[in-house]
Amino acid sequence: MYVIKNGLLYTMGVSGTLRADIRVDGGKITEIGPDLPLNGGECVDASGLVVTPGLVDAHSHIGGFPEGDEIEDLNEITNPLTPELDAYYGINPDSKDFEWALRQGITTSCLVPGSANVVCGWGIVLKSAGEHRLVSRPAVMKAAMGINPKGCYGSKQMAPMTRMAIANLMKTWLRNVREYMDKKAAAGDDKTKLPPYDLGLEHGIPVLEKKIPLKVHSYMHDMMTLLEIAKEFDILITVDHAQGASDFAEELTDPHVRGVIFGPTSEPLFPGEGGKLDYECCKILDDLGVNIAVMTDGPVTVFNMLLYEMGEAVRHGMDPVRAVGLTTINAAKILGIEDRVGSLEVGKDADILLWTKLPTVSTDAELKSVYIDGVRQL
Repeated sequence: MYVIKNGLLYTMGVSGTLRADIRVDGGKITEIGPDLPLNGGECVDASGLVVTPGLVDAHSHIGGFPEGDEIEDLNEITNPLTPELDAYYGINPDSKDFEWALRQGITTSCLVPGSANVVCGWGIVLKSAGEHRLVSRPAVMKAAMGINPKGCYGSKQMAPMTRMAIANLMKTWLRNVREYMDKKAAAGDDKTKLPPYDLGLEHGIPVLEKKIPLKVHSYMHDMMTLLEIAKEFDILITVDHAQGASDFAEELTDPHVRGVIFGPTSEPLFPGEGGKLDYECCKILDDLGVNIAVMTDGPVTVFNMLLYEMGEAVRHGMDPVRAVGLTTINAAKILGIEDRVGSLEVGKDADILLWTKLPTVSTDAELKSVYIDGVRQL
């Protein structure tokens, strides 16, 4: 047990910003308030420091994409429909990429298959370190529209080589999941009437039941098609990458949109796809009440990508404290894990960062300490 004392807390929760202490016990935040007694615990002096929740990366591939001599295990480019896959089996928890994440303050990441296929498989939420790292499985069903599936399969002269085929494949899979669910319900307790077991359709059931969102790689050319599909099947979606989202801000307030995850912008911008670099969409969508986050898309992006993206959002008009939400509470809500991470509140995991300054205000802010589940990692 210990108490982080005298820090300036940006809680990203109902308490807002305050100068207070945080008591940590058993990996959880157990008390927040001024002048907390140590009660026999250690004192962590945060005088002059800024304290924020650990950063949540809402879209990443670390541990499963090649970096150096590592092996790619998160992009199965063999069939445009692979919903039966599970990122859990493609991630190396000992990858050095998790150290990379820790150094930029990322304590939690949503790890998903790559975007080669129209429906790609389940994604999970994993912490960057600790004894009990798995937070959520399944967290999302990854899917993709636009240039990635077109590029992967069009060159093979097979579907999908057009957006027409992508929309058709996505709808067909969702329709098949719905029919599979109907047959299972009609069978009741009579196992002889059950449809043949299909793992790819089973993996779709949480999507149709709105337990997890369809997490879709999509740019400005695809967003309205995606929203139409979400309405038709009454499912939750997240719009990932989302360059050009400012063109559809009002439409993206639809309740079928669990959130928008913008970026990253260090990758090549595909002509006609992600070519509209509209960081102003972060403020626009936030003002409209849309859950907006940013991502690294790691490990293919530069170090401290989340900090750059938060800074760009501020440069384009977003309030600096609201911008911290792009990588904390907003991202946690989009992933459905806000009961554990994303804000400094009693009962939540003690995933805590200590900074010299607020990183969305000062470019020279230095990350001094990283705690996950109450244990100091850096």
